Amino acid sequence: MDVAALAALLRETEEHHGFYEATAPEHDWWEWYAAYMTAREQGRAPDEAAADAALHMDALRR
Repeated sequence: MDVAALAALLRETEEHHGFYEATAPEHDWWEWYAAYMTAREQGRAPDEAAADAALHMDALRR
Protein backbone atom coordinates (compact mmCIF):
# COMPACT_ATOMS: atom_id res chain seq x y z
CA MET A 1 0.00 0.00 0.00
CA ASP A 2 1.39 3.38 -0.93
CA VAL A 3 1.33 6.47 1.28
CA ALA A 4 -1.68 8.05 -0.45
CA ALA A 5 -3.75 4.86 -0.17
CA LEU A 6 -2.81 4.44 3.51
CA ALA A 7 -3.68 8.06 4.24
CA ALA A 8 -7.08 7.61 2.55
CA LEU A 9 -7.75 4.43 4.53
CA LEU A 10 -6.79 6.15 7.79
CA ARG A 11 -9.13 9.06 6.99
CA GLU A 12 -11.97 6.63 6.22
CA THR A 13 -11.22 4.68 9.39
CA GLU A 14 -11.36 7.86 11.46
CA GLU A 15 -14.78 8.73 10.00
CA HIS A 16 -16.25 5.34 10.83
CA HIS A 17 -14.63 5.23 14.24
CA GLY A 18 -16.31 8.50 15.12
CA PHE A 19 -19.72 6.86 14.77
CA TYR A 20 -18.60 3.95 16.94
CA GLU A 21 -16.92 6.10 19.55
CA ALA A 22 -20.01 8.25 20.07
CA THR A 23 -21.85 5.37 21.77
CA ALA A 24 -19.13 2.90 22.71
CA PRO A 25 -17.75 2.29 26.17
CA GLU A 26 -14.20 3.44 26.86
CA HIS A 27 -11.79 1.60 24.57
CA ASP A 28 -8.39 1.75 22.92
CA TRP A 29 -8.98 3.37 19.56
CA TRP A 30 -6.07 1.51 17.96
CA GLU A 31 -7.80 -1.83 18.54
CA TRP A 32 -10.86 -0.62 16.60
CA TYR A 33 -8.69 0.94 13.88
CA ALA A 34 -6.68 -2.25 13.43
CA ALA A 35 -9.80 -4.41 13.13
CA TYR A 36 -11.44 -1.97 10.69
CA MET A 37 -8.36 -1.57 8.50
CA THR A 38 -7.74 -5.31 8.39
CA ALA A 39 -11.33 -5.92 7.30
CA ARG A 40 -11.06 -3.27 4.58
CA GLU A 41 -7.80 -4.75 3.31
CA GLN A 42 -9.61 -8.11 3.09
CA GLY A 43 -12.21 -6.57 0.79
CA ARG A 44 -15.02 -5.87 3.25
CA ALA A 45 -17.23 -2.82 2.53
CA PRO A 46 -16.93 0.12 4.95
CA ASP A 47 -20.14 -0.73 6.81
CA GLU A 48 -19.11 -4.39 7.05
CA ALA A 49 -15.67 -3.40 8.31
CA ALA A 50 -17.22 -1.16 10.97
CA ALA A 51 -19.43 -4.04 12.10
CA ASP A 52 -16.41 -6.37 12.18
CA ALA A 53 -14.48 -3.84 14.27
CA ALA A 54 -17.39 -3.52 16.71
CA LEU A 55 -17.52 -7.30 17.08
CA HIS A 56 -13.79 -7.34 17.69
CA MET A 57 -14.21 -4.78 20.44
CA ASP A 58 -17.06 -6.77 22.01
CA ALA A 59 -14.84 -9.85 22.07
CA LEU A 60 -12.09 -7.91 23.87
CA ARG A 61 -14.49 -6.90 26.65
CA ARG A 62 -15.48 -10.49 27.44
